[in-house]
Amino acid sequence: MKKILGISAFYHDSAAAIIHGDEILAAAQEERFNRKKHYAGFPIDAVNFCLNESGFTIDELDAVVFYDKPLLKFERLLETYYAFAPKGFRQFRTAMPVWLDEKMLIKKKIIDNLSNIDKFDKKKINLLFPEHHIAHAASAFYPSPFNESAILTIDGVGEWATTTICKGQENQIELLKEMRFPHSVGLFYSACTYYLGFRVNSGEYKLMGLAPYGKPNSGQTKKFIEIFKKNIIKINADGSIWLNQDYFSYATGLKMVKEDKWEKLFGFSVVKPDGDVGQIHCNFAYATQHITEEIVLKMAAEAKRITNSDYLCMAGGVALNCVANGKLLKTGMYKDIFIQPAAGDAGGALGAAQIANHVFFNQKRFVKNGNDKMQGAYLGPYFSEKEVLRDFRKHNAVFRKFENFLELCDATAEKLADGKVVGWFQGKMEFGPRALGNRSILGDARNREMQKKLNLKIKYRQGFRPFAPSVLVDDVNNFFELDKPSPYMLLIAEVKESRRKKLPKNYEDLSMWERLYFERSDIQSVTHLDFSARVQTVHKETNPKFFNLINKFKEKTGYGILVNTSFNVRGEPIVCTPEDAYKCFMRTEMDYLVVNDFILVKEEQPDWENREKWMESFKPD
Repeated sequence: MKKILGISAFYHDSAAAIIHGDEILAAAQEERFNRKKHYAGFPIDAVNFCLNESGFTIDELDAVVFYDKPLLKFERLLETYYAFAPKGFRQFRTAMPVWLDEKMLIKKKIIDNLSNIDKFDKKKINLLFPEHHIAHAASAFYPSPFNESAILTIDGVGEWATTTICKGQENQIELLKEMRFPHSVGLFYSACTYYLGFRVNSGEYKLMGLAPYGKPNSGQTKKFIEIFKKNIIKINADGSIWLNQDYFSYATGLKMVKEDKWEKLFGFSVVKPDGDVGQIHCNFAYATQHITEEIVLKMAAEAKRITNSDYLCMAGGVALNCVANGKLLKTGMYKDIFIQPAAGDAGGALGAAQIANHVFFNQKRFVKNGNDKMQGAYLGPYFSEKEVLRDFRKHNAVFRKFENFLELCDATAEKLADGKVVGWFQGKMEFGPRALGNRSILGDARNREMQKKLNLKIKYRQGFRPFAPSVLVDDVNNFFELDKPSPYMLLIAEVKESRRKKLPKNYEDLSMWERLYFERSDIQSVTHLDFSARVQTVHKETNPKFFNLINKFKEKTGYGILVNTSFNVRGEPIVCTPEDAYKCFMRTEMDYLVVNDFILVKEEQPDWENREKWMESFKPD
């Protein structure tokens, strides 16, 4: 069995992953260790973690694999500037030295950084460079439960490709069709994200969360869709698109869009970061999401047509658009869909290692009896009792230890049922952008005030942002219109009609904030304006501790469901260590913190009222 380290770096969300044959041993994003969100540099701490977790030295590795081909990317950069010349010369002049240093000399940079971790024979190291989208495709297909499937990858851009359709069969992946830069669904969505004042490569999920506040039947929303299709984007029958570069700047400029032209089309200026959003912005977000869903569904249909497969695997940043994923699943186009939980560039590290294992080394692939191989995405660091106590002692933390974990779950469930907010830190950290019950902040989904409290007093973010439910897998049909497991929080489902409250006739005429706080269901804090929810099904096999907690909550309340949001504040990466968790606990209005077998009460902590002492400054997300 081959020992392979995969690396993604030098764009955003750098990460490392290590495999031994068909088994994923470890994977983590660098941001979790250095506390710099979306960190782009070499993932030295993540690599170190993967090597320590595996027990392998660098000399023992059969290959180190980087997640794209820098020379092809450099070719695209040169050809793009040439095609648009003399536009963009200032950016070209700025970008070239960086590219020559970081990208063209990538082999040297990888070896130099690895040398800071461990001594090894530089002449014997086997460095491989698969294409970016093939790494994405591999990250989805190889861990999937399918012997064969269509593979759809959609993101901003790799080397040239922005979308690819592949066929996965046993241990091989065949590229069948691709769409190329500058025409990109990911860049279209990012451009709209930018225009709404959210950060590119970070704030796209805010646009997705804002879209349901749009009014689909309003004249303005329909007009926005018409403007997009008439002036900016052409959508072909196979889902491929053409973007009118007269309205974009990303190919040669320092901004995503030509703001003056967009303002003339849509009637509002680009929103400043953290600027106020009103109904016009909600309608714009709805139009963007609507068009994106149309494209994704057409691309999936084309993948079905040319592969004739009953199964689909998805990766790339756009695969994190759980609204589009939910609607795709609902069509019944495929019998089943598997989406890589680390679908963005971080997951490219895992895919790079896997494509090397199965294609370069031609190693056999073993499908796992209908289950995927991501192990619930719990692939990051775990902390022992000794390490937890060490971190607590640094801050004179006051805690109580439970000798029986079910008793701890019972006590925690009692607090949650009483309307308290709990930081929940257990086991191995999740790989990917979602907190899946090991680095989570939890609340009671029935509580009408929980969504507002979590946004304003815990996460310190915009009040319109929705929250996801974590529900026992056997109870999911009691709450949602969903007949498939959704362990990675990558599917939207509708709240069951029986749980919905009747809305007033003038509901659509209310302001976005009035609609937000109007009671819509008996699980109000996870019910979005359109009665949708981003569902995580919780499975005893992959996360028995989280399962037991929710089960205890169900015993007390009759509801096997909790609000689950990532354990961090706005602009901060999800917590990694017990110390990270304690600091986040102290700088927010969280009521309790549970770490392994320990529970901490806010009012018992030193300086618990002095939150300013714990505050840190993070860049807006």
